[in-house]
Amino acid sequence: MNNQRNLQIYRLWAFVYDAWIPLLYGRARRRAVTLLDLQPGERLLIPGIGTGLDLPHIPAGVSIVGADLSPDMLAKAKAKAQNRDVTLLEMDVQVLNFADDTFDAVLFNLLLAVVPDGAAAFAEGWRTLKPGGRAVIFDKFLPEGAALTPGRRLLGRVLRSIGTDPNRRLNDIIAGTSDLMIESDEPSLLRGQYRTLLLRKKVGGIS
Repeated sequence: MNNQRNLQIYRLWAFVYDAWIPLLYGRARRRAVTLLDLQPGERLLIPGIGTGLDLPHIPAGVSIVGADLSPDMLAKAKAKAQNRDVTLLEMDVQVLNFADDTFDAVLFNLLLAVVPDGAAAFAEGWRTLKPGGRAVIFDKFLPEGAALTPGRRLLGRVLRSIGTDPNRRLNDIIAGTSDLMIESDEPSLLRGQYRTLLLRKKVGGIS
């Protein structure tokens, strides 16, 4: 997948996304936000904010920055951002235009299996997170140690054609992130193929 192809896919998805995504993932998305334990005055980054489905679940008083490649998705998010401290930016989340150590929290909801390079998107979001800050990942992954069977490969080809990859492994995405501590790892949908993880960025390399 490349960015141009994703733009085409999500131009189409923008018109139907809000109709069925909340039915499938609403509870899991709310759980991801709850795990962040956001406090008034904190700055939250939502890379791949899409149509802004997470915005209603963010506590009042949190300053939100949402980045997304798709202007069609961002137009939908803008309608949900009324009367909130929300900044929406058209941006490639694999190359974020933010300084290091900018945000108190980062929310990766259904992003890392969608962007062309999930590891790059994670690394960029993590780079902008302050030491001591936390991030939550909610997404689907190939279980660690599971074989990539022919059937799974076929499924991957089909789903990649509509903008998502079920065959990425979480360990490949977060590999090499030495200042990362996993505080919780919860199985979610599809018997744990979807997972919700709470991560914390170590301070000075010390947990």
